[in-house]
Amino acid sequence: MPSLVEPDLANLDFWARPQSERDALFASLRTADGPVYCPLPTGPGFYALTRYDQVAEASRRPDVFSSEPTSVSLVDPAPTVREYSGSMISLDDPRHARLRRIVSRSFTPRMIQKFADDVTALAVRIVDDLAERGPCDFVENVAMPMPLRIICDLMGIPGSAYGDVIDATTAILAVGDPDYVAPDGTSREGVLGEKFGILHELMGELGRQRRERPADDLVTALLHANVDGEALSDIELKRFFSLLVVAGNETTRNALSHALALFTSNPEQRARLLADLDEHLPGAVEEAVRYATPVTWMRRTLTRDHTLNGHTYAEGDRVVLYYNSANRDDGVFKDPYSFDITRSPNPHFGFGAPGPHFCLGAHLARREVAVLLRELFTRLPDVHATAEPVRQRTSFINGVKSLPCAF
Repeated sequence: MPSLVEPDLANLDFWARPQSERDALFASLRTADGPVYCPLPTGPGFYALTRYDQVAEASRRPDVFSSEPTSVSLVDPAPTVREYSGSMISLDDPRHARLRRIVSRSFTPRMIQKFADDVTALAVRIVDDLAERGPCDFVENVAMPMPLRIICDLMGIPGSAYGDVIDATTAILAVGDPDYVAPDGTSREGVLGEKFGILHELMGELGRQRRERPADDLVTALLHANVDGEALSDIELKRFFSLLVVAGNETTRNALSHALALFTSNPEQRARLLADLDEHLPGAVEEAVRYATPVTWMRRTLTRDHTLNGHTYAEGDRVVLYYNSANRDDGVFKDPYSFDITRSPNPHFGFGAPGPHFCLGAHLARREVAVLLRELFTRLPDVHATAEPVRQRTSFINGVKSLPCAF
C-alpha cells in the first residue's frame, strides 16, 4: 500500500519552511517502505519520486513516463494556458525530437562564439557597475541582469522590453507567491494567460520584423531553420521563445544567487576557491547547482502500467520527479548536506536527469555562472550576502527574490 503523505508537498506553506525542515521530510520519504502518494485538494493526486534511481529511471523512459499533457504543473493546465505554454518541454517524441533538432541546429558555431564573447563582456560590465554602486540587492543588480541581457541579446529583443520579460517570467514561475499575483484577484490561470500572452505578442512582433529585415540573432536563425524540410511554425516559435526566456532567465539567476549565499555561509569553501580559481571553479559551479537545484521538480504521467522499485504504477498515474531530493540521496552523494566544491564525481540532476528532456541550455547556463563568478571573486573577493535570501513562495523553482550584498 502507498505511504500516504499529508498534502505538504502541494502546500506552498511547506516550501516556505526552513531548508532543514524540508530536507528532513524528503530524507524520510527516501526511506519510505512503499510509494509515496500525495493527495491534492481537487482532482487526482500524484506519487512523489524522491530517490536518485527513481528519478533517473523515469527520465530515461519517456515511453512510459510521459511529459504530456504537462511537465510543469501538478494539475492539468486549463485550455487557455495550454495554448500558450505547450512548448517542447511538455511534449513527447516524435514532436519533441523534431523541435529539439530544429532548435539545436540554429545554434551555429558562429552564434555560440558570439554568445561566449557577450557573456565575458557583460560580466565585466556587471561587476564594474557593482563596484561603483556599493552594497545593494545582488539579485536585482547582478544575478538577474546576466541571463536576462544575454538571452534578450541572443534573441534580438530590445532593451525597452526587458521589464516586461522579467515581470512575465517571474510571475509564470512563482506559482502562488502573493507578490506575483494580480492585486485585482485575477485567477492563477488568468495571470498565466496574460503573462504568456505578453511574451507571445513580443515574439510575434519580432518575428514579423525579422522576416522583413533578417538580423544576426537567434530569431532570424529559427525563422530560417530548415532541417530535413522542417521549420518552426509561428506558434512553435512563440512557445520556444517563452520556454527560453523563462527557463534561461530564472534558473541561471537563481543559481547565481544561491552561489553567493552558499559561499557566504561556507567561508572555508570560498577560501579554497580563491586559492585556485582555475582548478576549483568548474567544481564550484556544479556543486552550487547541485546544492541549490534551481528547478525543484518536473511531472510525468504514466502511459501504461509500469513497475518501479517493486510497485506497479497504473496507466494515467501522475508522478513528480523531485530533483532536489535526488540531489540529497546519500546512496549517491557522500555527506549530501555539505557544500563541497571538490565533490567528485558529482552526477547531480540540477539540469534534469539524463534523457531526452535534459536541459538544452545546460552548457550556456554553466558558462554564464562560471564567467560571472570568476569576474566577481577576482575583483571583489570579499563580496558576501549580508542577510538570508528572501525566497519565492513556490514549489517549482528554488527561487530567490532578493539577497542583500556588500564587499
